[in-house]
Amino acid sequence: MRRGSARALMIQGTGSDVGKSLLVAGLARAFVRRGHRVRPFKPQNMSNNAAVASTADGGMGEIGRAQALQARAALVEPSVDMNPVLLKPTTDQGSQVVVQGRVLKTVSARDYQSLKGSLLPSVLESFSRLRAEADLVLVEGAGSAAEMNLRAGDIANMGFATVADVPVVLVGDVERGGVLASLVGTHALLPEAERRLVAGYIVNKFRGDASLFADADRLIAARTGWRSFGIVTHFPEARHLPKEDSYALDSTPSAAGSSRDAITVAVLRLERIANFDDIDPLAAEPGVRLRMIAAGEPIPGDADVVLIPGTKSTLGDLRFLRAQGWDVDLAAHVRRGGIVVGLCGGFQMLGSRVLDPEGHDGAAGTEAGLGLLDLQTTMVATKTVGAADAVEIASGEAVRGFEIHMGRTDGAALAQPWLRHADGRAEGAISADGNIMGCYVHGLFAADGFRRAFLARLGASTASSVGYTALVEMTLDHLAAHLESCLDLDALWSAARQV
Repeated sequence: MRRGSARALMIQGTGSDVGKSLLVAGLARAFVRRGHRVRPFKPQNMSNNAAVASTADGGMGEIGRAQALQARAALVEPSVDMNPVLLKPTTDQGSQVVVQGRVLKTVSARDYQSLKGSLLPSVLESFSRLRAEADLVLVEGAGSAAEMNLRAGDIANMGFATVADVPVVLVGDVERGGVLASLVGTHALLPEAERRLVAGYIVNKFRGDASLFADADRLIAARTGWRSFGIVTHFPEARHLPKEDSYALDSTPSAAGSSRDAITVAVLRLERIANFDDIDPLAAEPGVRLRMIAAGEPIPGDADVVLIPGTKSTLGDLRFLRAQGWDVDLAAHVRRGGIVVGLCGGFQMLGSRVLDPEGHDGAAGTEAGLGLLDLQTTMVATKTVGAADAVEIASGEAVRGFEIHMGRTDGAALAQPWLRHADGRAEGAISADGNIMGCYVHGLFAADGFRRAFLARLGASTASSVGYTALVEMTLDHLAAHLESCLDLDALWSAARQV
């Protein structure tokens, strides 16, 4: 590739969930605080947690949620170039492929292995645009650097690093155990040409006295010849930042703990749950006890609110919901006067039917909805993607979020909308008694005034004191300071090479 003025450094992992996304976000904020223009870049991501970003032609598209957070850390607006290939799993065997923000097609996992090599020109085009506007491009890999069985046509890890000639820093997770084996094993599996791209490594999520790792560092250096850029100790404040992968829901903290006076919000953990960072502002509330309801668990009878989140497969997750018996639990919850909130795909489920005659959501068919609102949704080929500025009609509180959804929703319930867009359009629906509500807007609970009004109507015992946007910004600043103390940032800057 033609070299420019920007430096680039790629953060790859010895496996999934080693903390690459968080490290890139923290490094982005740290280098911005040093006066550099930074851009995040992830060639290929797989996630159903998406965000809206600008496209090169002035439109709007979608990228992985982690890259939107990294853009925020870099103090720039998100762009689809920051994540040119996004895979959104629709089944265990297939994903929707989004290229530079727009849907290309839905393919099986096997077919994607043949397709991915052809996406490299789009990846390199996006990378070129980013490096033209940055001093440093921080590139994030996906999964493991040493997945040699998937190396052919790779655009996510060493395949990209080799073509773009970008130096690599490997990240190993000491918390899960076996970090020596994962680093040394990666070295053993990589071909010599790819080993030479590795500038060194970072050990992440260390708890305790980091000096105790000194002998391990010497062993890793002896076996690999790689240098250590430092050991990142446990950063508990990470819980305040949006999560990208659904397994993080297993440990979603609730600020309320065991408080008896807390409002209980039960969130259905759908099989294809998407944009579940919608619940993060609620989890941060000290007056809210957030409970993730996993497959096989009943919806608790003491829940004040049941929240049905977004999904990448509305019809499939309606079947999943019924298989857990949650439809019966929901009916009982409504009879008791409980609140039900549906967001995006969850909103579609609140209606009487979801139709997909052409198979845009998976296999063609029709699925009965929950029948809680007089609505019907038909899946269509065109996806709605865009920013959303609206107000809640009941409270007048402003919300700011985004829409990413397939499907057109119609029905009598829309005559009583929950929100109204800034341009006057009605949004969502709310029942006459105010207990059932839903809309397509993601991110509405991040609006402090709206969230406080919502909780006050539920009888929150104490007024909310959480400023969610300020909390995220403060956490990013603290993360940057934490990485400054743990890592040799001067050495990382030197390792980054002009590309």
